[in-house]
Amino acid sequence: MQVSKSIRNLAAGLAISMAATAAVAEMKKDIVDTAVSAGSFNTLVTAVQAAGLVDTLKGPGPFTVFAPTDEAFAKIPKDQLDALLKDKDKLRAVLTYHVVSGAVMAKDVTTGKVATAQGQSLNVDVKYGNVMINQAKVVKTDIVTSNGVIHVIDSVVLPN
Repeated sequence: MQVSKSIRNLAAGLAISMAATAAVAEMKKDIVDTAVSAGSFNTLVTAVQAAGLVDTLKGPGPFTVFAPTDEAFAKIPKDQLDALLKDKDKLRAVLTYHVVSGAVMAKDVTTGKVATAQGQSLNVDVKYGNVMINQAKVVKTDIVTSNGVIHVIDSVVLPN
């Protein structure tokens, strides 16, 4: 009886330890690795690679990334998206327009303008519990990474 209880306790402790180790491993993923593993940012990851921004977004940061999903990129007509992916300078401008310096958590977001890594500002509008980044709605917040935070948006935002 005592041996059985000890084995159960050992198994429970091992399960907790494995879960904690997995959580720590997940926290060590940077913005790029987190986006890759999510599976819903394939177009964004392809664009980041094409723009030569992988090393930057794997850097120390911290960064806040407003990350469009694959569905968000699908709203752009295919010929326009293909052209954007081939124009490295324009692609870099679009992608860095989605990046803000520092790790800004959802609870800290307020209405106003925020400077982007691209140089222009995003318009942030907080109303009735919803957050809009220009014309894009924030649909998921606070995906914490080792070098910042990701907030998921439902549209690609474009600089002027």
